[in-house]
Amino acid sequence: MEKDGWTITNEPLFLKPSQEVTMKVDLAAEKLLSAQKGNQKIAVEVKSFVGLSAISEFHTAVGQFLNYQVALEKMQPERILYLAIPTDIYQEFFTDSFVQEVVNRYQIKLLVFHVQKQEIALWKN
Repeated sequence: MEKDGWTITNEPLFLKPSQEVTMKVDLAAEKLLSAQKGNQKIAVEVKSFVGLSAISEFHTAVGQFLNYQVALEKMQPERILYLAIPTDIYQEFFTDSFVQEVVNRYQIKLLVFHVQKQEIALWKN
């Protein structure tokens, strides 16, 4: 699919960083998308934060992000990983000082999107 100059693949990105570990993210609410624009390649881990605890969802998202980052560095080092989150979660939770400290420490790149408009509001490197 083409969108704003990006070629987006809605197929999961399979990663096998070792003989025992295979990573695949479901195409439901939580998915890993691949995209390419010219020579620039990205992978996007989409998180909806629909659970009862935002901090628990954050722990899961950060853990998955770090695991995918290590696997991508090993298998597809040209691909840049982003964590995609809805605008309301960004405004209500990701502006917290502790969350910002974690995002900065682990250099988590964010893609903030409008759920209803289905468009990207912010790319944060």
